[in-house]
Amino acid sequence: MLIRYCAPTLAGIKTASLFTCPNDSEKELTKQIRFANRQLLPRGIRLLPLRQKNGHALIYMYRPKRLERDLASQKAEAILARAHYPAGNPQRRLAELSLRLRQSHEFPHEIGLFLGYPPG
Repeated sequence: MLIRYCAPTLAGIKTASLFTCPNDSEKELTKQIRFANRQLLPRGIRLLPLRQKNGHALIYMYRPKRLERDLASQKAEAILARAHYPAGNPQRRLAELSLRLRQSHEFPHEIGLFLGYPPG
């Protein structure tokens, strides 16, 4: 699934990718994500479960340094400020995105910024 849905991120073409996978066990998913992160973190890539619901998990693969750069642009900062995201730290912003995804059935418009889409 990582290769199929995240190839552009793995290849360094995109900042991030998002995909849904079956999840019968939160404990097993956590174990698999930890294993994958041990392999990916030295390559500048990280996996993060954003939401788990109805037997599926929404997984976010991203390049932390690129995300930090993308979210630091003036336009991205302005969009996130208007949407009431915490300032500065990308990890706090990801935590807020995850919270919003868990609380709603819809994707927030600003999710594009977290996937590397230009603010325009």
